[in-house]
Amino acid sequence: MCRLFGLSAAPRRVRASFWLLDAPDSLTQQSHREPDGTGLGTFADDGTPVVEKQPLAAYADTEFAHEVKHRYSSTFVAHIRFATTGDLLPANTHPFTQRGRIFAHNGVIGNLAALDAELGSDLALVEGDTDSERFFALVTRHIDRNGGDVTAGISTAAQWIADKLPVYALNLVLTTPEEL
Repeated sequence: MCRLFGLSAAPRRVRASFWLLDAPDSLTQQSHREPDGTGLGTFADDGTPVVEKQPLAAYADTEFAHEVKHRYSSTFVAHIRFATTGDLLPANTHPFTQRGRIFAHNGVIGNLAALDAELGSDLALVEGDTDSERFFALVTRHIDRNGGDVTAGISTAAQWIADKLPVYALNLVLTTPEEL
């Protein structure tokens, strides 16, 4: 199953290299068991999301190690993937961005046809083939419908998923430049 990492030091800008590279059970170490993709999401000084991701294991991705060592941000989202839905492509590798937010998910959501039908025109937010990015689109829709309230958007979307679809875990990290 995928692994997630989220860190907030807002408003300070820090590095996260210890947890992602150097800790005894860092994401890089865990990627030996979760080898299908690696991604790092942070925010530039102006609040713009910055995401680098590859369908490679973190231990094999030299760009990931370089970015982690040199990146400063107030918030971080990192993800290592164990693919369940969607091919091993950059578009299916976490984290994802929508409307200035960064998101990663761990779990499996079934019946994507029903989720696609629920999303309707909001399916245009999705670039890849994963259940995770579709879940993010549903969260984004509900954040919008709740006047920008991220907590309400997550709660509403997660409740819809839990009530309507077969699901195995809805673990997620969602961040803005200020909040995790």
